[in-house]
Amino acid sequence: MKILVTGGGGFLGQALCAGLAERGHQVLSFNRGHYPALQAMGVGQIQGDLADAQAVLHAVTGMDAVLHNAAKAGAWGSYDSYHRANVVGTDNVIAACRAQGVSKLVYTSTPSVTHRATHPVEGLGADQVPYGEDFQAPYAATKAIAEQRVLAANDAALATVALRPRLIWGPGDLQLVPRLAQRSRAGRLRLVGDGSNLVDTTFIDNAALAHFLALDALAPGAACAGKAYFISNGEPLPMRELLNKLLAAVGAPPVKKSLSFKTAYRIGAVAEKLWPLLRLPGEPPLTRFLAEQLCTAHWYSMEPARRDFGYVPVVSIDEGLTRLKASSIGEISVTR
Repeated sequence: MKILVTGGGGFLGQALCAGLAERGHQVLSFNRGHYPALQAMGVGQIQGDLADAQAVLHAVTGMDAVLHNAAKAGAWGSYDSYHRANVVGTDNVIAACRAQGVSKLVYTSTPSVTHRATHPVEGLGADQVPYGEDFQAPYAATKAIAEQRVLAANDAALATVALRPRLIWGPGDLQLVPRLAQRSRAGRLRLVGDGSNLVDTTFIDNAALAHFLALDALAPGAACAGKAYFISNGEPLPMRELLNKLLAAVGAPPVKKSLSFKTAYRIGAVAEKLWPLLRLPGEPPLTRFLAEQLCTAHWYSMEPARRDFGYVPVVSIDEGLTRLKASSIGEISVTR
């Protein structure tokens, strides 16, 4: 098939592009910039902004399927900037798919769309967990709107499905683990609570595999059409153990100190007020949303994804950590 991947230059995006190309598909990526890594894969690239309807329409022209992976992520920024990328951009993708007769749309969502303060989610499927309310972060709020629009678009002409991978990590990650390691080495990493809350994560290969399987199964009337699915390794670990395993894999010191939830939440609230007031650069080290996420249990049932499109994780956490460690050693040797 001819397949468009939005955000193909990112961590998951590159894994999607590489895997699709290996499977014999003709792959095109829609990015804001140009990525030599995609060029090396033989993946075509179109530069543009998701909020530009004409640019999206041009990219979708001639495609058989779309994997809409691009989004504005993070825990900080104006609501308008998130809405423009995540909601307006998704509306444009849906409209372009309809205009060009695309029959399959796989949307990369997030478990954060179900976030409700410190309410845990333990061993449930997406159909058992309602959307969140009173989001403290524009990312979660706008992704929830976008996901609902994707699922509502499912019909006899355009089959849609939403996947919610939880905390993707692995070799090539430039965000999650590197940031944790940087803070750990600087002595600025803290647990929120005692770190006993169970959390799911997703190794990069498994996150990509879920997309490929969903794409293959997706069709009008298919079991997965019009539905959302949590995606993870299916191996929940206590937050403390998880963080220290990831840190150890990249040679960073373990996290030993912690903050109570009340303290972390207050720090987050103060930081959210100070950052725009003082025009501080970057994003706050802690927000209310992040404090809630860090102290709450979040692990999910993979049974719905297995039942409806055959998703079974192929790389365990232990194997993933081995691969992460090997890639980190390689990066260090190259740097030196």
